[in-house]
Amino acid sequence: MLPARVRNLANLLNIIAERSAQNLIGIDKPSRGGYSTWSICTELPTKHKKSERKPLVTSINDLKREARLRRKERQKVQEVILRPPENGILIKGLVPVAHDVYTARAELYCCASRVVKSIAIYTCSLCGEVHVGHTPHQIRTCNVAGSRKNKEHTWERGDMGHVLPLVESFHLYDRISRAVSHNERLQVDRIPAIVELCIQAGVDIPEYPTRRRACPVYSLAGKVIDFERRFPKNDSPGKDINTFGFWDKKKKMNKDDEFMDLHSGDVQGMKAWEKLQLGASKLMEKYAVQTCGYCSEVQVGPKGHRVRNCEAFKHQMRDGQHAWQEATVDNLVPPVYVWHVREGHGGEPLVHGLKSYYGKLPAVVELFAQAGADVGDHYAGVMREDVAVPDLDEEKLAV
Repeated sequence: MLPARVRNLANLLNIIAERSAQNLIGIDKPSRGGYSTWSICTELPTKHKKSERKPLVTSINDLKREARLRRKERQKVQEVILRPPENGILIKGLVPVAHDVYTARAELYCCASRVVKSIAIYTCSLCGEVHVGHTPHQIRTCNVAGSRKNKEHTWERGDMGHVLPLVESFHLYDRISRAVSHNERLQVDRIPAIVELCIQAGVDIPEYPTRRRACPVYSLAGKVIDFERRFPKNDSPGKDINTFGFWDKKKKMNKDDEFMDLHSGDVQGMKAWEKLQLGASKLMEKYAVQTCGYCSEVQVGPKGHRVRNCEAFKHQMRDGQHAWQEATVDNLVPPVYVWHVREGHGGEPLVHGLKSYYGKLPAVVELFAQAGADVGDHYAGVMREDVAVPDLDEEKLAV
């Protein structure tokens, strides 16, 4: 009896070792649209509660360690040489990246606005759920105050703002100067945060002037010292510039936008989205972006503003101030995840009983995917196309 158990155990160990080797080498990996016993499904980031703070990019212990080091440096009366962009000088290697991101954003909006005309977008009037496609899904996930007892969504037609939500930031004339105060909240323009990041990284837009330094600033005992004159001779922010507030924005159609509107397709829109994500992540490695830990407020720059407009959890204890922390690309360009409708679905709505077999995609990616663009392997884990969706009467038989 004992040798038989030993043989079974040895066989089991051999099978485990063989499968582990195959997994490391890459054998039996599931291909797109095919079936395999090896699943590549990845979980989406969980939605945090309104009372919970966003996860920190840098651990709290590292933040405390850096704060202690800065406190010790302030006690020493010595000059600290700052590196770009902390000293106000642009990083020359990232200037072309900033221009590529700015162009990709214009191309993305141009392609998405054209695809929206043929593919419907629905949004729930209660919880804000978004669905891309002509038939809204029937998955009962509406669980907010005032929703139905069966948690069904109340659908209404949406627009491109639900697919590509706009995240704004205060435009800074000098990125290393003092933060925007609460009394200046109506005097400073608010522009898209991704545009503000491109401006600070080297893109020049006449409507939003910014200060370009030729001489770097220095840090002495924790204080920033600027040896350059306040307004140099070649710096005239009010010359030949029509400045206006964000409440009186003028929409202008650029010649490049008209060219992209006529010659860009769905594939170009998907490439523009990937270029936007990759370029923004490269810029944010050097140029700091801050976000509130409880709300969606974003401020591009080394520090957050002091405007008291936070209405999130326990904002009364902070007197409306934001709890600033390091931001990620998802805070700057938030991906709105929607249920993925597979090609050849037949126009039938997604049902609640089979929601564990459906995948998800960012809304803009789902928009281009339904238009015929190739999504690629980057989103294969969340699309779950390697999972066979059974019928309702076969759900209990599925393993």
